[in-house]
Amino acid sequence: MFAVVSPTAYWTAVSLGAVTCAVLCYTARRRPGPWRVVVARLVGLALAADIVAYTVGLVVARTWTAETSLPLALCNAGVVVAAIACWWRVPLLVELTYFIGLAGTLQAVLTPDLAVGFPHLVFFEYVVGHVGIVLAALFLVVGMRLAPRPGAVLRVFAITAAYTAFVGLIDGVTGANYMFLRRPPGEWTLLRLLGPWPWYVVSAAGVALVLLTVLDLPFRRGRSAGRHAPVAPGGAAPHAAVGTSASGERSGGRPAAAGAGEVESHESGEERAPGGGEEQPGPQPGRVVAERDERTPRRQLDRLNDA
Repeated sequence: MFAVVSPTAYWTAVSLGAVTCAVLCYTARRRPGPWRVVVARLVGLALAADIVAYTVGLVVARTWTAETSLPLALCNAGVVVAAIACWWRVPLLVELTYFIGLAGTLQAVLTPDLAVGFPHLVFFEYVVGHVGIVLAALFLVVGMRLAPRPGAVLRVFAITAAYTAFVGLIDGVTGANYMFLRRPPGEWTLLRLLGPWPWYVVSAAGVALVLLTVLDLPFRRGRSAGRHAPVAPGGAAPHAAVGTSASGERSGGRPAAAGAGEVESHESGEERAPGGGEEQPGPQPGRVVAERDERTPRRQLDRLNDA
């Protein structure tokens, strides 16, 4: 169902890449720090080196042609985008790397079209380029927590559709078949399941939209929770009191905001006044003291105090 000359070497390399990705993502979440930026840039450098090696190899072998060697295939464009995203971590480029890497490049990893075997240079270029995109996508989003923003699905889909139209124009001018827009691939790929040419192009667009939506699902709950988070009185965020010490100061040494830990209860039944002032006598037995709050009407306060 797929073409690979050295299956043992190929799947061993893919397995090593998968283990490396899992370890990096786990460690990045458990022990975040500046080292993550260094790792991301190293991945970006590896992808950039892969692009240069691929192009130089074609030029040296005198096999470079506009019909087959331009970096217009979606995976080739993904290598460029992923390399830049790893270096600068631009949100849009991170989103493109994540969705293209997992919705497109991962398919090329699982169903490779590799006509040369280990240890040919093209073998390493294919493995580094494709596995590297997937690793970059997961490390940036899962390891470094650079989650896709709201609207990322439609944004990435629109950019991909516009890019596909651009590649189709290049195919028409040069007679090339980048992204298989003019004819189906010679080897078996998942495109064979989407119908004959040209209808598989339309089917692929529908499948892509579904895949993008599925890949975005893990992040929708977090966005919804952020939008509907309760706001404390005075407009303070609900987590504003987190990190406030018992003495009324934050970990940074600044006084805590009003309304966050202002009153401390003691076993003697007395309360400490806000701001660390003198202690005030506690309420008399049987009498309810309702302190004024921005949310409590004055009439309700009077009714409670007269009870």
